[in-house]
Amino acid sequence: MRMILALVAVLYAGTALAQTDKPPMVGDKPLVQVKPKGTKAAAPKQQAAAPDATAPAAPAAPKAAGAKGKPQSTAVRLQGCLDLDDGTKDRLNCYDAVIPPQPKPKPAKAKGVADCRFFKEEDERLACFNGFAESIPKLPRN
Repeated sequence: MRMILALVAVLYAGTALAQTDKPPMVGDKPLVQVKPKGTKAAAPKQQAAAPDATAPAAPAAPKAAGAKGKPQSTAVRLQGCLDLDDGTKDRLNCYDAVIPPQPKPKPAKAKGVADCRFFKEEDERLACFNGFAESIPKLPRN
C-alpha cells in the first residue's frame, strides 16, 4: 500500500513540474502562432488588391463587395451581371471577371456555370452564362 502511495506521489509531482506558464518554444519562437481574423496582416492584402489610380479601369462585376465588406459568392456576383443589358459586351465582361475564360478548341456541353469559360465564341459563352445565371434561385438581399 505504501508503494502505491509513493508511486502516486511521484507521478503527481512530475506532472506538476511539467506545467509551465510559457508556451512550448522552438528556438526563440512559440510552437503555435494563432492570429485572430481581421488583424493587421489583412490590411496589406486589401491595399495590394486595390487598383492603381493611373491604370485603366478594368471591368469588374457590379456589387462585387457587399456593404459590410464581406466577399460575395460566385452566384451572387453572376446575378449582379444580370442587371447589365442582355447580349452586350459589358455583360460578358462582367461574367468573365467572375469566371475568367479558358477557351478550348472543342469544349464539351456545359454541365455547370464554370464550364462556360471553355467556350471560344463570345456569343456561345454569353448564352451559356445567361442560362445558368438566370436559373440560380434569387436569394433575399439584406
